[in-house]
Amino acid sequence: MNWNVEFTDHFTRSARSMRFTAYLLCGNWSEAEDVVQSAFLKLYLAGPRVARREGLDAYLRQIVVRTFITERRRVRWRRERLVGEPPELPEPDSSNEVRIVLWQALGSVPARQRAVLVLRYWHDLSLEDTAVALGCSVGTVKSQGNRGLATLRRRLGPAFDELRMEVRRGARG
Repeated sequence: MNWNVEFTDHFTRSARSMRFTAYLLCGNWSEAEDVVQSAFLKLYLAGPRVARREGLDAYLRQIVVRTFITERRRVRWRRERLVGEPPELPEPDSSNEVRIVLWQALGSVPARQRAVLVLRYWHDLSLEDTAVALGCSVGTVKSQGNRGLATLRRRLGPAFDELRMEVRRGARG
């Protein structure tokens, strides 16, 4: 199959999911759009050299996470272009208050820890798969995950355990 056609199909299937993953990492839709756009560009450029096409989702998720972390490390000075109207932004699922509270709390977690939490607990990746996506050791995933959970626990206080139980109930249902 032609790489342009294959890329277009993959973009159509995964853009929304990757955008939401980037939103969980970044905490805002504009930055998430930038991260996903960069990730898809990197995938497109690397695509002809990627041997295992069945692993494109995992590879793209890895690119999204690494792009997010790299962007957070950089001191960026960007001029914003003013436009006549604000961009249309999709609303998160506002019917689920637990998710909204958790999304807001994730904003207080440092970037690398947030990436571990999103991959481990939102995408339900194993320790090993998370380590591969982040390009680090399993021990680093464990320590960053524990630190991220501790940050959430401090930020949310007594509500942390209640929210954790609610998320578990939601995952089973």
